Amino acid sequence: MNKQIQANLALLLIALIWGSTFVMVKEAVKDFSVFSFLALRFSLALASLMPFCWQRFLALQRKPALAGLLTGLFFFAGYAFQTLGLRQTSAAKAGFITGLYVVIVPLLSTLVLRQRPSGSALAGVALATVGLTLLSLRGDFTAAQGDLLVLMCAFAFAAHIVAVGKFTAEIDTLTLTALQIAAVVAASAVVCLITERPSFDIPTGVLGIATFTGVVATALVLFLQTWAQRLTTPTHTALIFSTEPVFAALFGYLLANEHLGARALAGCGLILAGMVIAEAQGTLAGAKKQKEGPGVT
Repeated sequence: MNKQIQANLALLLIALIWGSTFVMVKEAVKDFSVFSFLALRFSLALASLMPFCWQRFLALQRKPALAGLLTGLFFFAGYAFQTLGLRQTSAAKAGFITGLYVVIVPLLSTLVLRQRPSGSALAGVALATVGLTLLSLRGDFTAAQGDLLVLMCAFAFAAHIVAVGKFTAEIDTLTLTALQIAAVVAASAVVCLITERPSFDIPTGVLGIATFTGVVATALVLFLQTWAQRLTTPTHTALIFSTEPVFAALFGYLLANEHLGARALAGCGLILAGMVIAEAQGTLAGAKKQKEGPGVT
């Protein structure tokens, strides 16, 4: 088996791990406060990374440190909206709606970075918008609150990607990731202290999920992703990561007995098609300029 196939399989494993976390997090926050869970999850992730980057932290200059923390606030907003939304919607729906960040990025790039979106990006946006309507809009033309919260998460993750591209080119991937995680820990702790009653009585199941999502799905995946993306093309990476919401729906069905109707499945299909069209075109253009793909959070 050559290295590119190994890398593609590693990226597929990452998409599977990320897809599995939706139903896990939904279960964890069913009876446990959202921001306490986020603080715990990302504290464990940060603790896993610090042995590898604490010296880089000491050498950081003020400007890149502030840029990293700023992007971390968008990162926090994304996870906060997603986790709050998971309390009120299914893991399957959350997976596909979160994936809309892929088609939102070109629109934000147009507004913030003055980068004109390609025709395929606009086509992806159109398909995904129709898909979102089928997936989330009810008979009275309103959307469930949980779906709206996860949609805000998609916008936050898209803003996070644009912010990374604009402000943090001078920071290495590992340090940037650790800075963003630190920002999530701090913001989660502050919101928890203000809006919730922090408890150190953590159920075993919640601790296990926080450990998996923090250490495995965040810290360990970072290393695996960095290795894999050096051995495959950006196009392969983008298309493989598009399977994440499919895995979210699969785990929702297997572990939580979630079912989607025909209309919702059609919406999921259109969202996935929009993601593939928008993402593949952007990475195909990038592949002409460089063989190594950029890291994706």
